Amino acid sequence: MITIVFCHPLTQSFNHKVLESVTGYLSAEGKEYDVINLYGENFNPVLDSAELSLQMQGRTNDPKARHYGEMLLESEEVIMIFPIWWGTMPAMLKGFIDKVFLKGVVYDTTPEGALMPCLSINRTTIVTSSEEDSEVLGNFIEGYFAPLTLATVGMNNVKWFNLDHISSRTDAQRDEFIAQVNSYIAG
Repeated sequence: MITIVFCHPLTQSFNHKVLESVTGYLSAEGKEYDVINLYGENFNPVLDSAELSLQMQGRTNDPKARHYGEMLLESEEVIMIFPIWWGTMPAMLKGFIDKVFLKGVVYDTTPEGALMPCLSINRTTIVTSSEEDSEVLGNFIEGYFAPLTLATVGMNNVKWFNLDHISSRTDAQRDEFIAQVNSYIAG
């Protein structure tokens, strides 16, 4: 199963166009996938004190968070599509990680307290758009997010695609980027 985590509030955004292209490609290839549309499903990203207390026990009071965690457990591949705002992911996606990466579901700990992954994701694709140069953002995605967050829970073989300077790109450049993403997903 392929799980797509989509995080953008606007249906007319470039990120949404990427989502439509990727899902259209997967459908045409007969590949099974599910989409977690964080804004479209009105996911509540706030980790309040009651939720945090439950998480310390490996529980949640948010049925969507539990469901999303179970979806990740059943996934062999994850595709994340989101914009980079202010040098990082949108707060909605950070809240998804805070609430869905639940102890005993997505990760666990050894008796000594070391983190252990519960997921077995063979391939993780991150597709982003930004105004900033990709080289500048690589420190966040490739230096922090992929190795210290995703790999820790078992999301492996991370490949990142970013279309930088998004507002000044031509339609042809945007289409070429989407074709590169679909080509990678096909592989």
